[in-house]
Amino acid sequence: MPLNDILKPEAVFTGLRAISKKQLLQLISEKAALLTGMGEREIFDTIQQRERLGSTGVGNGIAIPHGKLKSAKQLTGLFFRFDQPVEFEAIDDQPVDLVFLLLAPESAGADHLKALSKVARALRSGENLDRIRAAADATGVFDVLCPQEASYAA
Repeated sequence: MPLNDILKPEAVFTGLRAISKKQLLQLISEKAALLTGMGEREIFDTIQQRERLGSTGVGNGIAIPHGKLKSAKQLTGLFFRFDQPVEFEAIDDQPVDLVFLLLAPESAGADHLKALSKVARALRSGENLDRIRAAADATGVFDVLCPQEASYAA
């Protein structure tokens, strides 16, 4: 599953600001609702509930909040780059500036886990992280996450 199956150029946001984890989650829920047509409250409640199980801050300034929603029709990814890192209770105790939100239908099963794995692999490379943080705009970030070659891969 190429990342561009779940992440579209219009789902990449840069230049965002939040002062707390809760505000960050509210902001990404709002953006996700506008883009997907799903309810902002349903998105927020779902990812907040997942955070209560343990932080999705995976280290290196990255968080991958995710959840399954009744209203989700397909796996959908959104990517957010924050101007200033936000305290997120990450596993390495470092604040987060890069957030990949993954929303899945309740019936997604293994596809949800495969997508999470794909996202984690894409964000594991230090070189990719440097390029994402240095990108001038959302288009540049998308190009790092979903290089054109992936579109033509067999």
